[in-house]
Amino acid sequence: MSDLTVDLALLKKSAKQLKAIHREFSDIDEWKGEIRSAVGASELKSAMTDFIDNWDDNRKRLLESLENVGKWLKEHATPSKGADPTDLVVELLSRDSPNVDLSSGEVDGAVAVRREFVAKADPSHGVEVASRRVEYIASVPGDPARWFVAASSTVGGGNPRDELAEVLVEWFDAVMATFRWRFE
Repeated sequence: MSDLTVDLALLKKSAKQLKAIHREFSDIDEWKGEIRSAVGASELKSAMTDFIDNWDDNRKRLLESLENVGKWLKEHATPSKGADPTDLVVELLSRDSPNVDLSSGEVDGAVAVRREFVAKADPSHGVEVASRRVEYIASVPGDPARWFVAASSTVGGGNPRDELAEVLVEWFDAVMATFRWRFE
């Protein structure tokens, strides 16, 4: 049996830290020129410029991911105060989501939605292969305004629908089947 200790204060602190990281990543442009001007040797300056440009691409992807996760959570997993979790699960299941497998059930007695889909490759963002994603969105027992999301992603052996991907999805489903809430 798996136990999960949910430290709500730590979650709030982490959210604030994540926001600060996003702000730092967004403000990094200010010091790039300073770094370039501080390096004298042309070979070192060229290497530093390549590194900074590569970092810019990766930073943009990270910022987009942070924004996308925030938007998705706000849209799908932020219930209004006092909303019945069952009603929200029905709403999630009724959304038109092409190529997404949605099902409902329970995670250790809490109402939940299981969402599975294949995310397409996006070479323009450095994602060279498609990936299979499985997400569990579960209401936190005793607090209908709070939700828990557990997610897994795999490229399998290069094909998100191959035998390795199937085994990894089954493993994640087994982890979630043994998930237990524990509050301290």
